[in-house]
Amino acid sequence: MAKFVIHTRKNGEFQFNLQASNGKIILTSEGYSTRTACQNGIDSVKKSAAHDELYERKSTANEKFHFNLKSKNGQVIGTGQTYESKAGMENGIQSVKVNAADAAVEDA
Repeated sequence: MAKFVIHTRKNGEFQFNLQASNGKIILTSEGYSTRTACQNGIDSVKKSAAHDELYERKSTANEKFHFNLKSKNGQVIGTGQTYESKAGMENGIQSVKVNAADAAVEDA
């Protein structure tokens, strides 16, 4: 089963990763100043993940692909990993859509 894992960065900020059931990270958050703010970010991902229009699909200069998940107010709430192909990126988005809503939350 997928899960959100909250950890503390070296600078003291909190960050979460959404991990698929195979342990691969499929979405990473920004840094948050408090654990409560980090939990609010997770809640926002859970609410936003099913909405395709909230995914910003991007490509890099070296022809790799990644995506951002935005909240309804347009703020980026999570960034996907870098993929070698557009199809790989779309699979990553699909994985977030399928897994985020019911994912458990745990501390690292």
